[in-house]
Amino acid sequence: MTDKHRHIENNVKILRNEIEQFFIFFKQGLDYSKMVYEFWNAKDILGHITFWHESFAKNISDLGKGNKPKPLKGKLSEVNKQSVETTKGESIENLIERLKYAQDTIEAFIFEDKIDMIPYKKGSRDYSKTEHLEVVSNHIRKHLKDIRKTYGKTNEQNRIA
Repeated sequence: MTDKHRHIENNVKILRNEIEQFFIFFKQGLDYSKMVYEFWNAKDILGHITFWHESFAKNISDLGKGNKPKPLKGKLSEVNKQSVETTKGESIENLIERLKYAQDTIEAFIFEDKIDMIPYKKGSRDYSKTEHLEVVSNHIRKHLKDIRKTYGKTNEQNRIA
């Protein structure tokens, strides 16, 4: 196993752990309508993460299958707004399943030697597999930290009655 392969494998483990922490939070049966940011509640953040993870999965899957990827288009603020609007009607359970599927897809293609650079968004630079995994892990970690800060250490007061 090469150092590059080991590094990617380690980054996949880190990402898998971040996703798992997200799942643990969203399987607690809390009131996920609590606002975390000015316009987004916890469930909106789950939708946002799922949307972006599906984009990563689609781009890497396209590359792995020899197809031309079609990265997301638009200003980051517009795409982020779209990420919440298009997932708002989904249940927590469905979003978790979609996120799991996206993660499985990423893991199925991330070790493909023919994949070097992965597009992120039109108008943005492409990222190496290692960079992309690190960016996604940090993105999820940041949102989970903000969610935990909002919900506090004890979640008893946040449970749906």
